[in-house]
Amino acid sequence: MSTEPEGTEEAPEQEADGAGGGAAGTAGPAGGGAAESVGEEPGADAGEGGDAAGVDADDAEKARLSEAEAELAAQRIERERIARRKAEKQGPVASGAKLSGKAADLLAAVRAVESGAKPVAAVFSEPEAPRRAAQEPVRPRPVSAEPAGAGAGSSVGVPAPEAVETVRRVLAEGGAPEGLAAQVAAVLGEGADDQLRADPWQLLRVTGVRPEQADGFARTLLGAECAPDDERRGRAVTVWLLEQAALAGHTVLEMPALVAALAQRGVPDADAAVQSTIAEAEALVFQDALDPAAPEPAEDDEEGAERPVRILVGLERYALAEESLADGLARLINSVPKEDGSAADWEGVAGSAEGSAAELIRAAAAAGLVLHTGGEASLTEPAALLVAARGLGLRAWAATHSPLGRDRFGALLHEADPHAPARQVATVAGLLSGAEGPGRDTDGAFDLDLLVVLDAPQLDVETAALLVESLPDGARLVLGGDPAVLWSVGPGRVFADLLAARICPQVASRRPDPGPLGELVSGIGIGELNQVEAPGKEVVIVPVRDAGEAVHRTVQLVADSVPRAIGVPADQTQVITPGHGGAVGTRALNAALKERLNPGPGRFGGFDPGDRVAYSPAPGRTLPGQVVKADADGLHLTCSGEPVVVPKERVEQTVRHGWALTAHQAVGGRWPAAVVVLPGDAAQALSRPWVYTAFGRAERHLSVVHGVEQALPRAVAEIPAKPRTTRLPVLLGAPTSG
Repeated sequence: MSTEPEGTEEAPEQEADGAGGGAAGTAGPAGGGAAESVGEEPGADAGEGGDAAGVDADDAEKARLSEAEAELAAQRIERERIARRKAEKQGPVASGAKLSGKAADLLAAVRAVESGAKPVAAVFSEPEAPRRAAQEPVRPRPVSAEPAGAGAGSSVGVPAPEAVETVRRVLAEGGAPEGLAAQVAAVLGEGADDQLRADPWQLLRVTGVRPEQADGFARTLLGAECAPDDERRGRAVTVWLLEQAALAGHTVLEMPALVAALAQRGVPDADAAVQSTIAEAEALVFQDALDPAAPEPAEDDEEGAERPVRILVGLERYALAEESLADGLARLINSVPKEDGSAADWEGVAGSAEGSAAELIRAAAAAGLVLHTGGEASLTEPAALLVAARGLGLRAWAATHSPLGRDRFGALLHEADPHAPARQVATVAGLLSGAEGPGRDTDGAFDLDLLVVLDAPQLDVETAALLVESLPDGARLVLGGDPAVLWSVGPGRVFADLLAARICPQVASRRPDPGPLGELVSGIGIGELNQVEAPGKEVVIVPVRDAGEAVHRTVQLVADSVPRAIGVPADQTQVITPGHGGAVGTRALNAALKERLNPGPGRFGGFDPGDRVAYSPAPGRTLPGQVVKADADGLHLTCSGEPVVVPKERVEQTVRHGWALTAHQAVGGRWPAAVVVLPGDAAQALSRPWVYTAFGRAERHLSVVHGVEQALPRAVAEIPAKPRTTRLPVLLGAPTSG
């Protein structure tokens, strides 16, 4: 590694105005101890339109509504499908049975199991299947694509002005910010004002509202009737904790962790709160065997020989999405791939490929589900598979997490086969909405034979369930990606769970990423921060002492040093930092970069033509773009060459300046140069996946503005990804580590 390129001026000393890095100061709601993971917010931003976990105070009034009518329709169809599946289930779930009966019986059962007073077999008598049986999918109907350029202000889901006004009056009466009225009306729906009066803690359902704020609202509204042991409060806080857990990546929580978190939130009888929440169908409860492959205890076994289980509680939408995903994956694994060429034909194209590309082609020929792992250089292997499949007459498509990834992989495909169709790659969001991809057949399934999903670690359980259930019978699915990057913003760890379950063929690429950057990132992936030789200044370390110097050096690198010494212009250099807030978060860095690179009055909601932006049409999705103009229709952007119009009422919620991004926003994209900013007090936000992801966004050059000293090598060596509690391994018949 080298130091900063020659000719860079010394930065004057400046005192930091607050803490650097956005991850500090985002304490979770549940405190520490057994419930620490419940209240923790995700390692980076969990809903790209806000601060980490989307619950900072300055984002409390921001709505989480999708801008695209097609995407909203797809989500609505998924909800209807899950509701139909729930209604069709007459008995308990085959593996990981959902408990039924009175809530009191449930609570007694849980207590009996946890205390050892009663064996598990005597409480939960339904056997678990070792593997989920394939079921006929209930596919979503085709969804019309939204016209190009349609903005975020679709009227779908927008409450009526009269409803907003009635809610505003209730909020004012309870001392809550009246600016939340539109969000509350949208979240609670019809009769939102009456719902708030009947249960003031329903305010917790609005993104950004915290229990202490809802408590203050309830005290003002209810007066002497308000009490900490109010059953309504216990239910609302339980659901809120489960939502916070989802923001941190969990699809369910273990019962002891949830009970401990409730106690830390001042709920006097946490067990009763969980009982009430389940009785009101606001959450589901499951008992899952720790080892689904373990045999059931014999009926005449002694009481102590019960099968070990864990008791889990989760929100319906995520729990049922996970079940739906398991059903769909079982269908792919157990179905016979469509006949689309003889074995000799497949072997012929595999024989002409090299190394692990040939292994991938052979695996896809024989199996309905295949996993492929590797870094950036390994993308040539799924490209070879798509070219081979097209040559055999298959309708083959690829899907990526971001438009940047789509365009990059499309260029790679063109190199592999200049005669291939121009549009063989879509984004996952575009594929699901119908705006991109092959479209759907009359049954609502994708009109294809092979789907290769890249960036698979970014799939949350709901998106993965939609994808899998949209595949036709006999189709092949290849999930590919780098398992070392940050996991999905949404709940679940689909790709990691599938890799651990080992229920289908897995192909690990043997193609290393080249050059000093490839060597550096590969070492980080195995927990080693190595010093690499960088004769072409591929890697540069810029030490800084405080937050002010970090901002100064970052602007200097982007605007001057990197263009002059490396030859990469400022508009092709991406800054990455741990969080949005703080003295060296994305807000502070973007303000400084705008002042240097595109100064202006910001007359359009803080934006000017030419500004780089990060547009978030939905939580978890970030589209880098540029401001073109603004008019009565809204803010006009161009994102990956496509026009987007964001209505003025949605600009504040969905558009940020984009010279600096968080690692979660940047995942799925790569730039010729990247400047990774590590301010001194961002040490707690660092982990091996974060560093791996941030450093891996650079193609030619990486500058590291380094102020964390030994915290960086310590994070790489000692801090893996935070664990997530999910049910997918059990549903797939794989052991779980708890």
